[in-house]
Amino acid sequence: MNLNVYRCDGALLAVDCGIGFGGSEAPEAEIIVPDPGWLAERRDRLVGLVITHAHEDHLGAVAALWPLLRCPVYASPFASAVLRRKLGEAGLLHEVSLHTYGLGGRLNLPPFDLQFLRVSHSVPESQAMAIRTRHGLVLHTGDWKLDPEPLIGPPTDEAGFAALAEEGVLAMVCDSTNALVEGHSGSEADVRRALTSLIGSLSGRVAVTCFATNIARVESVVRAAQAAGRRVALFGRSLRNADVAAREAGYFQDVPPFVDEEEAGYLPDDELLIICTGSQGEPRSALAKIAADTHPNISLGEGDTVIFSSRMIPGNERAIMSVEAQLMRAGCRVITADEEHPVHVSGHPARDELRRLYELVKPQHAVPVHGEWRHLQEHAALAREWGSTPHIIEDGDVLRLAPGPIEVAETVQSGRLALDGSRLLPLEGGVLGARRRMLFNGVVVGSLAVDEGGRVRGTPQVSAPGLFEQDDEATQQIAGDLARLVNDLPGPLRRDDASLREAARTALRKAIGRRVRKRPLVELHLLRV
Repeated sequence: MNLNVYRCDGALLAVDCGIGFGGSEAPEAEIIVPDPGWLAERRDRLVGLVITHAHEDHLGAVAALWPLLRCPVYASPFASAVLRRKLGEAGLLHEVSLHTYGLGGRLNLPPFDLQFLRVSHSVPESQAMAIRTRHGLVLHTGDWKLDPEPLIGPPTDEAGFAALAEEGVLAMVCDSTNALVEGHSGSEADVRRALTSLIGSLSGRVAVTCFATNIARVESVVRAAQAAGRRVALFGRSLRNADVAAREAGYFQDVPPFVDEEEAGYLPDDELLIICTGSQGEPRSALAKIAADTHPNISLGEGDTVIFSSRMIPGNERAIMSVEAQLMRAGCRVITADEEHPVHVSGHPARDELRRLYELVKPQHAVPVHGEWRHLQEHAALAREWGSTPHIIEDGDVLRLAPGPIEVAETVQSGRLALDGSRLLPLEGGVLGARRRMLFNGVVVGSLAVDEGGRVRGTPQVSAPGLFEQDDEATQQIAGDLARLVNDLPGPLRRDDASLREAARTALRKAIGRRVRKRPLVELHLLRV
């Protein structure tokens, strides 16, 4: 859920605009985006939004938030291809001024002079940015690693980083995701070799799940399948979209068209490999449906193998383990990344790679970003070892880099919004607050008809999904209590609709409270006849 802002001489530059997921922390919201309120109020000073790479946590919120920002957007060829599809689905393709910048090139957005440096990551065309201003040079690394064999695209431009050191780097804003991991993150080439060896040894149907935009990984799976005499099918919308974007940007030139989902089920088991979404246990993903045996076109069972070519993102452990358990219950062999099967490497730098970058760049100051507080602290300690002064900041902090001493100068509005369909809703607002309450306490809806004097006519109807079964005797008793309590109200109160409705709602809440020790959301419909 990245959204970074640089300010210089009054002008603003936004970098990345991504999504997050509600998960167990906010189960009432599936997708969460940063609250752009502070930036939207100053959009007349916003010179542009620059996307560093095509991962959802860096560009997934562009379509949702652009109507509030209405600024030019700049992205690499692959990220532009991904964005065009998203903007088209949102009906914004012809409104957004989307510019494709050259890889490793320059972009002048006064007073910001941007130089892009190619870095390795788990998606093509990731770019770090050297931001030059009259006050100094700031390096924004984005997500990166040092991969000697990234397979798609060149390795990280170490010479370019070293050249920045000769110029002098005021501050480096740098990835901290793997700051706790000693050693090196590993290479995509190692994964390709491991997948080729593993898949060649398997019989039955084989499924591999990985992140859709890891084009090098998808290509590795395809190469391994071809070596084993298997054809490949894609299962999952995000994978199909990534395939289209990759081919549009010039990748997958030697990868044949994938087998259609409908055709895949008819291929002999030993001749089929499927690549599917759902590495994080997402409930609506292709793999989750396959595990639950609800997918319309494919099934897996005894003698089949599922390979998780991905890491377990913190917070997703329970969902992933549930999918793995369902697959194993169906008779599948489940393989995850370990020393025996190195089928995944991280796209983020481990500590040796961080040390190497500090050795190359030699920044005066370091601003650790990405990760939890412990990751930032470990990164800060490492930066200090290399002679940089670290500064740990939180969402909303404005870190003044120049002129004068570097310090947090102010704090501005920040926060999170839920993307609910096409709506942006505050997480603590009434709609999601009610949804959260319904999730944990249920909802009760009562309907009753009264005459002109406010006396109940007939039997009230009470529905309490999440609390009682539809035909539960308790709802009938509650309906009777509601009628009695309403009829006992004072006559003047029963003749006023607003007062009667509120009193009836209170009566219904009391009737429910006597039977269950919960505080459900209570709604009441009143009809006067």
